[in-house]
Amino acid sequence: MINAGSTAWVLVSAALVMVMTPGLAFFYGGLVRSKSVLNIMMMSLVCLGVVGVLWAVFGYSLAFGEDLGGGLLGGLGHAGLRDAAAVVGPESDRIPLLAYAMFQLMFAVITAALLAGAIADRARFWSWTAFVALWTCLVYLPLAHWVFAVDGYAAEHGGWIANRLKALDFAGGTVVEINSGASALALALVLGRRRGWPRDPMRPHNMPNVLLGAGLLWFGWFGFNAGSALAVGAVAANAFATTMTASAAAVISWLVYEQVTDGRPTTLGAASGAIAGLVAITPACGFVDTWGALVIGGAAGVVCALAIKLKYRLGYDDSLDVVALHGVGGLLGTVLLGLFATAKVNPAGADGLFYGGGLGQLGRQVVAAAVAMCYAFAVSLLLAWLVRVTIGFRVHGDIEHAGIDEAEHAESGYDLSTVGSTGRGIMSFVTSGMAGGHAESAEEEDSVR
Repeated sequence: MINAGSTAWVLVSAALVMVMTPGLAFFYGGLVRSKSVLNIMMMSLVCLGVVGVLWAVFGYSLAFGEDLGGGLLGGLGHAGLRDAAAVVGPESDRIPLLAYAMFQLMFAVITAALLAGAIADRARFWSWTAFVALWTCLVYLPLAHWVFAVDGYAAEHGGWIANRLKALDFAGGTVVEINSGASALALALVLGRRRGWPRDPMRPHNMPNVLLGAGLLWFGWFGFNAGSALAVGAVAANAFATTMTASAAAVISWLVYEQVTDGRPTTLGAASGAIAGLVAITPACGFVDTWGALVIGGAAGVVCALAIKLKYRLGYDDSLDVVALHGVGGLLGTVLLGLFATAKVNPAGADGLFYGGGLGQLGRQVVAAAVAMCYAFAVSLLLAWLVRVTIGFRVHGDIEHAGIDEAEHAESGYDLSTVGSTGRGIMSFVTSGMAGGHAESAEEEDSVR
C-alpha cells in the first residue's frame, strides 16, 4: 500500500531539487562576465530538456532497472516510464515508482548542469548539448546504478558499490559531487584555458545574482538531502538538520580563512562556503549527527578554499571552480563519513572509525570515492575529446573575446539593441514605440542606445 505522507514528501523534494537548476543558473550567471551570462545560464537550463527526455525514454531504467549482472547497469524493463501503477520501497513506506523516478531525474539534471561551470566563457552551445547527452548515458547512468540502486528501490542485488562494497552515500557524494568534479576537470583540460587567463582578471559581474543563486541552491538542497530519506521520519529530520549545520559551519570557516589570509571577508566567499558545506555533507547527512556535520562543514570551508588555488599552480582553467567546490568537497565528505558515521542516527548505516567501527568503513569509502573519480574522469575526457574532434567544442577566439551571447544566441543579457531574428526585443519595441508616438525619429532612438 502506498504511504501518502512519504509520497508527498518525495514529490515536494523533487520540486525543491528542480529549483536548484535555475538557482545554479543564477549562481553561474553572476560569476561569469556580462558578455556570456546568457550562454552559461542556457547551458544549465538546457539540461532540464536533454536529461529529462533521456530519463523518460531509457535513463531511469538503465540506472534503476533490474540489474543485468555484476551490479554494473540496469535493464530496460522501465523504459518509457509506462508502469504508472508500480511502487518501490519497503513495505511500510512504499511510494509510486514515478515519484521516485522524478526525484532521481532532478539529481541527474543538476549533476550535468554543474559541469558547465568548468568551461564557462568558451564552449559552443550545441556541442555542450551533445556532450550532456553522451555524458548522461555513459557516465551518470552507470554511476547512479552502482551507488543508488539499493535493495528496495531497484532490483535485488543491484548496484555493486551500494550492495556489495557497502560504501555509504546518502544523497550523492560520489554520483553527483565527485562525479561532477572529476568530469569538470576533464572538460577543462580538453577545452583549454580562456583567452587571457590567468593574466587578465575575470571577476564576477553580478554578485547579487551569485548570492541569489547560492540561496536558491541552499533552499533546494534540503530536498536534495532530506528528501533522500524517501520517507517522513527521523532520518529525514536528521538529514535536514545536518545539512543546515554543515553549510552554516562552512560559511563561517571560509570567511575566517579569508580574513586570516586576505584581511577581509567577501560575499563571494560566503556564497562559496555555503556551497562547499552543502557539497561535503551530501554523502553524510543521513549517517552523521550534528557534531559530525559541524566538523565536516568546517573542514570543507577551509579545504575547498585552499583547493581553488590548485588550478593556478597546476595550470588548468576551471572557470567557476567546479573541481574545488564539488570534486574536492564531495571527496572530503565521502571520506570523512568513514570517520563520523554512527548507526545511532541511521540503523541502515554503519559506525565510522571515531564511533568504534574500525577502519573497514573508512576503507570502503575511499574505494568508492576513487572508483567514481577515476571512472568519471576517464570517460568524460574521452567524450569531450570526441566532441572536440568531430563537431568542435570551443568557440572561435574572436567570439570568445567579443562575447558568446551574441554569437551563440543572438541575445544579450543587458543590452537588447542587437537582438536579431527572434522578432522580439528592441526592433519590436522601436516599431510599436514609433507607432504610438514614443519615438520621434530614428536619430532619437539611436541617442537612447
